[in-house]
Amino acid sequence: MEEAPIRFALVDIDAILHTLPHRFPMLLIDRVINIREDYSGIGVKNVTYNEPCFLGHFPERPVYPGVLMIEAMAQTAGVIGIRSFPGTEKPPAVYFLTIDKCKFRKPVKPGDTIEYHMRSIGRRKTMWWFHGDAMVDGKVVAEADVGAMLTDWEVAQAPGTRAVASKSPGKALWPP
Repeated sequence: MEEAPIRFALVDIDAILHTLPHRFPMLLIDRVINIREDYSGIGVKNVTYNEPCFLGHFPERPVYPGVLMIEAMAQTAGVIGIRSFPGTEKPPAVYFLTIDKCKFRKPVKPGDTIEYHMRSIGRRKTMWWFHGDAMVDGKVVAEADVGAMLTDWEVAQAPGTRAVASKSPGKALWPP
């Protein structure tokens, strides 16, 4: 099967900062490469010993936390989804909806480069679902299906409102 054409060869850290609301220490990807027209792409994270998580996970034998890999999958998927719509900008809020079929296969250590291979498996309005394989040196170290929703910050902050309940009439979801 032939791969879809590449829409963006590289989304660097500056473009990621203009795309996602995340910041240090929760911005967990360094760049995204090969975003294709079929809504697939690869997020890249260079794991260093200076990561804040290694202060306690585990100082004697540092292992990159699996939950951070899942968050990085979602961030990669967010960049793919947001950048795929011409003229869109950073959404006010992005929320996790689901994490399914999650498996951790091998530990990741300082010095490793993680590639988050993401591909779209579904979309409904402002909700996206992606399958991700986290890979180090060509081997799968974690995998999961993740879902997220882009929403208007006002709607997300309304009293008594949950992120998934932001379909209220009169409140525009992002993107239009």
